[in-house]
Amino acid sequence: MWTSGDRLRATVDAFTTCGLSSPQTVEVKRYEWAGRERWAKEERVKQVLLRGGKAVVEDVPAPGLEVGQVLVRVAWSCVSPGTELVSAAETSRGNIVGRIRRNPAKARQALKLLQEQGLRKFSHMAQEKLAAHKPSGYSCAGVVEAVAPGVDGLLKGDRVACAGAGFANHAEVVAIPFNLVAKIPDGVELADAATVTLGAIALQGVRRAQVALGERIGVIGLGFVGQLTVQLLKAAGCKILGTDLESHRVSQAEALGVDLALAGGDVVSAAYQFSQGYGLDAVILTAATPSDEPLHLAMQMTRRKGRVVVVGDVGLGIRRQAMYAKELDLVMSTSYGPGRYDPSYEEEGLDYPYAYVRWTENRNMQAFLELIASGQVILAPLTSERLPVAEAEAAYHLLQAGNPRPYTVLLSYPQPIEDGLARRVALSSPGPIHDGAVRLAILGAGAFARSVHFPNLRRLSDRFCIDTVVTRHGPTAVAAATAVGAQGAGTDYRTVLQDAQVDAVLIATRHHLHAQMVAEALQAGKHVFVEKPLALTTDELERLAALVHDLRQSESGCPVVFVGFNRRYSPYAVQIQRLLERRSTPLHLTYRMNAGYQPPEHWTHGEEGGGRILGEACHIFDLFRFLTAAPAVDVSATGLRSARPDVGATDNFTATVRYADGSVCTLLYTAQGGSELPKEAMELHVDRQSVILDDYKLLRGFNVPAKHQTKRPDKGHYEELIAFHQAMAGTLDRRILWEEALEVTQTTLEVDRLVRHGST
Repeated sequence: MWTSGDRLRATVDAFTTCGLSSPQTVEVKRYEWAGRERWAKEERVKQVLLRGGKAVVEDVPAPGLEVGQVLVRVAWSCVSPGTELVSAAETSRGNIVGRIRRNPAKARQALKLLQEQGLRKFSHMAQEKLAAHKPSGYSCAGVVEAVAPGVDGLLKGDRVACAGAGFANHAEVVAIPFNLVAKIPDGVELADAATVTLGAIALQGVRRAQVALGERIGVIGLGFVGQLTVQLLKAAGCKILGTDLESHRVSQAEALGVDLALAGGDVVSAAYQFSQGYGLDAVILTAATPSDEPLHLAMQMTRRKGRVVVVGDVGLGIRRQAMYAKELDLVMSTSYGPGRYDPSYEEEGLDYPYAYVRWTENRNMQAFLELIASGQVILAPLTSERLPVAEAEAAYHLLQAGNPRPYTVLLSYPQPIEDGLARRVALSSPGPIHDGAVRLAILGAGAFARSVHFPNLRRLSDRFCIDTVVTRHGPTAVAAATAVGAQGAGTDYRTVLQDAQVDAVLIATRHHLHAQMVAEALQAGKHVFVEKPLALTTDELERLAALVHDLRQSESGCPVVFVGFNRRYSPYAVQIQRLLERRSTPLHLTYRMNAGYQPPEHWTHGEEGGGRILGEACHIFDLFRFLTAAPAVDVSATGLRSARPDVGATDNFTATVRYADGSVCTLLYTAQGGSELPKEAMELHVDRQSVILDDYKLLRGFNVPAKHQTKRPDKGHYEELIAFHQAMAGTLDRRILWEEALEVTQTTLEVDRLVRHGST
């Protein structure tokens, strides 16, 4: 890695000597539209999605398989009678304003978005949100179809049970991180194993109650999880009092071994009689209601120094005196067990040490399956309602309005066909196709791409035809593709790269994927627009530089590599650059970025993001390069050093870059600034003239005729797409685009190194 301005110049010179400076024109490929026949004809995946409070079954692309995941052909999935019904009810509330008002954090986020994007864009995004279909389900069972690298102990053909919202959906095929997959013991039916998530929830609730042999335990709420809790407590040697407002559930609990079951009446008195006047040792709340009454009832039923465990979604309006008088322990049971909501465990596959965390969510799943195998948990009377996946809407209706309502509904899936799985599907109502438009595939459709690139691409439909939107999850891909008017949706970007109909790709994934995707796209002959950063390491950057050099020497030439450094294309930056064309002295420039706080666990700080220097500050180093029109020759940088984890050096630093023309540009980047302070400001001095840019909304000149103002920040996102199109058409020098993007990335990597390690 270079450590000085001389090293930087030598590196840039070396790339230039190798041929990067020779201008070439690569014609943008044009194809006749080949019709829908070019889309994959393999088996599409049917998946249950929620929209408007109803369950609908749609065709989506099969999920892609990532490192540490298992691809599973689902045989049965279990509809949660609690969580999923709440989710369905939420999607039925079509008023986006009402949703925002119920969530203060969302309200603040929406207000900020409204201020930045304006009413028109905000309204359009809100309607997209309402129209999107939400995946449902988090418990299923099936047979392993494929195993990715990083997975041990599982083979194709193994019978497995799967858990996890966003993974174990109601779908014919799912991709599951291996910590959320458990092998099914011999003798356990796939249909029974599909309840594994609800079983792990019940088991974790019992563990949180810390029950002992012979204790007297109460269960409030005898739905599916409550009935499982009764059986688990029985297996643990406890005496059980169960209560529910529905008499048929009380009768079922009696059949499954509850010692005293009540459908109302004076439950508190009964609890004291049941416990010989002392009160229950613990009460487990498995009810689902916004009311606080179940919690108050549990506290009255419990003995002094007893335990109350909250498993279900109940109101938590605590009466202090009730807890204080008895010195009660009130504990929450977090879903399936330790590891839940921890991305390092669930998605990255890092297990907790067995000696210190005996019962993780995966080990709870395994234990529940073993209890089914041993006959200690009986599911037959609870899972009698079974429907094919095509009747998913009827399943939700039964759970919402059945009389009586079933405990759950199991959905069955058809037998697989011999064809492969489609990773790409055509939309039934694609957007229009304009003659001569570049066919663009979008890889990644996160919040930034949807809020910024999608509206601009819709405005530029005469220049870009959106061929395919690719994301990890099929429903997300379909929703995003529909929103931007794409021809289709996919889950595997390599299928797009192999398609001769696609001219170019826009890469908007998380940062750690950028360099690899750029390399593969270039090798496939596709023009590339990649959101910053271009690369996260010097090794990645050097490999890309070598690839571009080799392609330039080849017969076919190198496609365009365009990095999304949008600020240089802002009308404000363009006007400033024109003012500087006849300057006679170097620039003296300071830039302040009030970036805002992000918690240490935010993805941008980790391996996927590479940190805020590489992920955001790079924009400003590119702006410096654009305005100086000279290469960097020297870099110095230092960051704050603090014992507090919320004050990091890589988001609180100052960097100064000296350029070959003598210009000196300084960036102050902070995450500690006041939220009311505008995000960005620049002050530039040259030839006894000054220019101040305020958050890309106001430009003022001093001793120079410069003034420009807009209602909202205009950072050049629209204009950069036009520039990308011009580069593909040959009217913009792709050689300079690449060389400057390469140099800016080198500068950014060096600033990151200096800030992290404090060396020079």
